[in-house]
Amino acid sequence: MNAVLRTPFLRVEGDPFALGYQHGQARAADLRAFLDDGLCRLNRILPEPVSLPELRPTIDAYLAEITAATPDLAEEIRGLAAGADIDLWEAVLLQVRREILGYQKIPTAGDCTTFALAGPDPVLAQTVDLNGNLDDQISVLEIVRAGTSRRTLVLSFGGLLGYLGLNSDGLAVGLNLVLGGQWRPGVPPYLAIRHLLDNAGSVEEAVSMLRELPLASSRNIVLCDRDTAAYVEVLDQEVRVEYGRNMLHTNHFLHPSFAPRDEINVFARNSSIRRLEVCRTRLATVGTDPEDLFAVLSAPPINVVDNGDIRREHTVAAVVLCPDRLHLRPGDPATHPTEIFTLS
Repeated sequence: MNAVLRTPFLRVEGDPFALGYQHGQARAADLRAFLDDGLCRLNRILPEPVSLPELRPTIDAYLAEITAATPDLAEEIRGLAAGADIDLWEAVLLQVRREILGYQKIPTAGDCTTFALAGPDPVLAQTVDLNGNLDDQISVLEIVRAGTSRRTLVLSFGGLLGYLGLNSDGLAVGLNLVLGGQWRPGVPPYLAIRHLLDNAGSVEEAVSMLRELPLASSRNIVLCDRDTAAYVEVLDQEVRVEYGRNMLHTNHFLHPSFAPRDEINVFARNSSIRRLEVCRTRLATVGTDPEDLFAVLSAPPINVVDNGDIRREHTVAAVVLCPDRLHLRPGDPATHPTEIFTLS
């Protein structure tokens, strides 16, 4: 880890409850402030306000699914609640916040441009485009779980146990929002990514695990190791996988069987197609040096500048994942320096 960092960094170690407890304790003041800010800013984005008591039946349904499919992560959520001195429903809400937002009520512009290149020096890089002004909620976690030699680095936002990241086996995982199907209580894709990083040592293992998880919402998951790259589109519990040496994805479905079921709005689709084409063109002129890749990610239209509307997505970070290293530009990647986090 480099000596001077702007982004909070936490190294957590132990059994699942201990991991969550240390995370919650370290970020307690920030998480409580986030929850108090319009219920983690949901009420600054949704057309109608919601309350925690109103959401509790939905949260309970998500927790039941998370507990059944990923019991270690459910225990880690309990530890997060205890460490941050928040109640369990608040800790679960931090994990399912994006699913609560949904996509039918929010005029989304999509989010994230992601690409991966397998090989001797594999790399996965992407922008992170979110609404809710989440630039101030970024942290990086190094996770050292008891009983395994596998270690994980993950990017987190506002108490999330996972978002994207890499593990010591050389597996890197990124994601894109894609819109379609029925969103329902299940395992949020962010938690699913953490589950993959905890338990999978390769792209093939990760794909097999994804096929078994009851995912709550549509998403595209991008995977990369030294041997192969893949994208995994998920829609209504169905999975479509494409493998290759390199993968590039934005926010519309690419697989022919899913494309007719895409529910992205026309303006967001046009943006998604343009970012895909521009990114492909720019990548043809650079190698795998992280700073060269940040140059690709930092320029419009891939870098989506904040227009001042909290309801609209903008680029809140850019990330380049290399074996054992997470390169991060928090906030607008065109204006923030690179921070480097290394698995110890």
